[in-house]
Amino acid sequence: MKERIATELDGARRRSLALLDPVSDDDLLRQHSPLMSPLVWDLAHVGNYEEQWLLGAVGETRVAAHLDGIYDAFRNPRRDRPQLDLLGPAEARAYVSDVRGRVLDILEHVELEDGPLLDQGFVYGMVVQHEHQHDETMTATLQLRSTVEYPLVSVDGASDGSLSGLPAEVRVDGGPFVMGTDLEPWAYDNERPAHTVDVDAFWIDTTPVTNGAYAEFIADGGYADRRWWTDAGWTWVQEAGLEGPEFWAPDGAGGWVRTRFGRVEAVPLDQPVQHVCWYEADAFARWAGKRLPTEAEWEKAASWTPDGVKRRFPWGEDEPSSAVANLSTSGRFSPAPAGSFPAGESPWGCRQMIGDVWEWTSSDFSPYPGFRSFPYREYSEVFFGSDYKVLRGGSWATHPTAVRTTFRNWDYPIRRQIFSGFRCARDA
Repeated sequence: MKERIATELDGARRRSLALLDPVSDDDLLRQHSPLMSPLVWDLAHVGNYEEQWLLGAVGETRVAAHLDGIYDAFRNPRRDRPQLDLLGPAEARAYVSDVRGRVLDILEHVELEDGPLLDQGFVYGMVVQHEHQHDETMTATLQLRSTVEYPLVSVDGASDGSLSGLPAEVRVDGGPFVMGTDLEPWAYDNERPAHTVDVDAFWIDTTPVTNGAYAEFIADGGYADRRWWTDAGWTWVQEAGLEGPEFWAPDGAGGWVRTRFGRVEAVPLDQPVQHVCWYEADAFARWAGKRLPTEAEWEKAASWTPDGVKRRFPWGEDEPSSAVANLSTSGRFSPAPAGSFPAGESPWGCRQMIGDVWEWTSSDFSPYPGFRSFPYREYSEVFFGSDYKVLRGGSWATHPTAVRTTFRNWDYPIRRQIFSGFRCARDA
């Protein structure tokens, strides 16, 4: 276990530094959107979080406790972070390196079964996932630098599949299933405890909704038709003046182009749509005569076999690989075509339920029956309520350690800078 922990810590840090390596110091310090932190804040923040938990809570030692207030995500809203006395890029890199060296020294002497925080290395898994989550956040910030090209390595990768011959939707049987987990050692508190949920039979899309299908919604006047929008969604889409997904623009010939990491390119019609908010996803589903799945429906379709066996991943127990899912380790920097990865199908025949795009559900973010906050309220508990909608499944920018069929993400229904898409469902 200690070897795995050290490997995962190293992998997360390599990813963080590699993401930021091509970025100038000025761009690291600049705030590219009030929705996001300066990139250098994220880098130092992951080091401060690691220091608090893996030095402070585990090793009972600190090196820079005076930084806690600066890198407290709850005390400092993102829009205000540029005004803080931030570490500079070189200082931040030196700080996270110093913390990491001390953490590895302490790890050699830690008893991993000593209490719930260390059970099966939970606190180390929490820190690893936290850094990968910030890496995805930093990737979204890099995308928001729309006038600055970010160096991309073109990696197509094998997907071995397409929409050809696939049914548009699959039927999932009704009945009880086990939602959440008690077995995943690095699962967060909001994924626990495992509990039985009875779900009526339903139909769910085989793949996420594509750019091509979404373009049809736009062409049919979807953004101008009040019928498809909730009251709050209609008010917001008018105030924001929206006409399409974030980063899309008309190409002048009846089609669409998108800006991707500083490059303008034709929108690939066969890829899952991304950078749409919950209101847009919900409106499309209504236009299509469907609805968004509940998160219970989504998890059942992703993880529960017809004979009543719970899977860690749609394809089974094996860890994600580029043969079954498009995650950050695939190196694509975009979704794969819809219908890809037949080897990653769920028990019911759904594809791409892990990776490619986070999928909006109809559900508010709320605790499971018997929920217990651990190890701190600010990870999940303070966000419970109707203000946030649940997303499932991860995106192409999500790391394999930070996603599973029980993993729950959440955000405001207006958020579009995240790598979010959706699939539709309907009653059977």
